[in-house]
Amino acid sequence: MNNDGREHDSELSTLATTNREPERTALEYPEGGTTAWVVVAGASMMLACTFGMMSTVGVLQSYWETHQLKNYTSSTIGWIPSIFIFLNLVLGLQVGPMFDRYGPRWIMLVGSVCYTLCIFLLGSCQQYYQFMICLAFGGASSALVSTPGMAILSHWFCRRRGTATGIAMAGSSLGGITFPLILRKTLEKVGWGWALRILGLIFFVLLAIGNICVRSRLPMKPRKGIVDLRCFTDSRFIWTTVGAFFSEIVLFASLGLIPTYAISQGFGPETGVYLLVVLNAGSAFGRWLSGTASDYWGRFNTMTVMMAITTVFIFVLWYPFGHFIGVLYPFAFLLGFGTGSILSLTPVCVGQICGTEEFGQWFGTCYFVASFGTLIGIPIGGQLLDVAGPSRLIAFLGGILGLACMSFVVARWACLEYHWNWQAKV
Repeated sequence: MNNDGREHDSELSTLATTNREPERTALEYPEGGTTAWVVVAGASMMLACTFGMMSTVGVLQSYWETHQLKNYTSSTIGWIPSIFIFLNLVLGLQVGPMFDRYGPRWIMLVGSVCYTLCIFLLGSCQQYYQFMICLAFGGASSALVSTPGMAILSHWFCRRRGTATGIAMAGSSLGGITFPLILRKTLEKVGWGWALRILGLIFFVLLAIGNICVRSRLPMKPRKGIVDLRCFTDSRFIWTTVGAFFSEIVLFASLGLIPTYAISQGFGPETGVYLLVVLNAGSAFGRWLSGTASDYWGRFNTMTVMMAITTVFIFVLWYPFGHFIGVLYPFAFLLGFGTGSILSLTPVCVGQICGTEEFGQWFGTCYFVASFGTLIGIPIGGQLLDVAGPSRLIAFLGGILGLACMSFVVARWACLEYHWNWQAKV
């Protein structure tokens, strides 16, 4: 009986330790107000142009497969958007400490100019190597926009950080909804070159407004180096990073291959575009609602639940009924809701296990590892779709997401110092 009592006290003590930092620092953060929400709105516009473009790569890949790059396989073409996404995330390792040292202003301004230029140049590309070089440049420049856009929220919110991040990330989903529709109409009416120039003009306006709105609040604290290997001595960070790696494979493989999957099932290209729009609509709701829920129920709790539910949907709906259009649309919404939740909650989970002054570095390090999942996800998925068929692709994505879920379960356990408590808010 005494042992049980000591164990219960240990769990309560551990939980108190886990949540002590947010409680201690909550009064030091605005947690709202006009300026804080203007920053959120600005970050949302920046992320709409970067993560929103990532959510649109499926439309680009589907178009290339029937036009400029029709002589290449899906897996070969898949390396182009994969490089774009990979460089956006992997360069967070360098951009995160730059943000901690210098703040967001000049980093985001340089990134915005270069990224907008990339979109205009993309409209002139016709050859495989041209697409690869252009989107590699775009991925590198977009890292200068998206990493500070995510990290700046930690300057203004602590207790409500999940809500703020969810709202900002929902903006990127709105980009993922509108950009495919814009591209579909403009590609039909004015062709590839002008379609991308129109998209570039939209990005120019959004990025200009975002640069005006986003500002830092806390003093900059220079770090000793780009990589702080001490984060890898924290088991919570290790398991969170492993889970992020697996989840990025599923997230961007589904975004990149949903239109191609629809065509493989005998549906027209327009069906693939609309499925991607529905998926991004679900993602917008998922990012917002899961972020808000995580502030009340716990960040790791919400993450593991959303991963488990999404994995079930993949095997119960997509695997057996993926060739029925009446099932594909609601499933695309549910898949978007789940993957959007995961994308929104990952930085919040990282922020919970490190100090605010370290967030840029820890976030960048986490996504440095996770970026390799984005690099291989679309090419592997495309190869499975070409060679093994749609069912193998679905089983692969479901299995990988299951591994991600288990990794976050262990990360939650580590947050409680391996004293399990189902009711703990983690």
